[in-house]
Amino acid sequence: MRGAIAATLAVTAGLVLANMLGVAAAEAPTTTTPTTTTPAPTPVRTVSVDGVASEPIAPDASLAQATLVYREAMAAAVADGQNKAEFLASRTAVTLGGVQNVAEGGGSIQCSGGESEYSEYQGEQPDFGSSSVSVAPVAAPLAAARPEKSSHKPAAKRPKKKSKKKPAAKAAAATACTLRTDVMLVYAVS
Repeated sequence: MRGAIAATLAVTAGLVLANMLGVAAAEAPTTTTPTTTTPAPTPVRTVSVDGVASEPIAPDASLAQATLVYREAMAAAVADGQNKAEFLASRTAVTLGGVQNVAEGGGSIQCSGGESEYSEYQGEQPDFGSSSVSVAPVAAPLAAARPEKSSHKPAAKRPKKKSKKKPAAKAAAATACTLRTDVMLVYAVS
């Protein structure tokens, strides 16, 4: 038993001694060769903009057509972003530099018209670059501007006008779809 206690004390004393030597070595002066110090790099100042664009697309576009329209919309979104960046640079008295970063923001296709307020897009989907983007029908912009019909009847009756019903093919032809996309651009400024 005494041997085990003596061995434990010897090991503990050895560890304490080694720890003290390690601390002393870490605190000892070190010699270094002279080096030139480089100043810390100045952070690049930037302006970030979101360019957006919309392009008409056929309600039943093929994959090739949809991809072409999407690329045209992205090019227009880049031009929109550049215009915004130039405007912001001119208003903040800085000079616009080159593009530092570009991020595809995805896109969506919205259709309206036909017999109802909205219509579903029936064509192929281009690669929007994001699986979280969904295509959903939306109400036509004119629907919000229409006054609500009142239940109040006019005092005098007017003769009814005969209205011609449009064939279903013409109503379907009135469907209009729009592809919308956005591109995030980061420009350096000085």
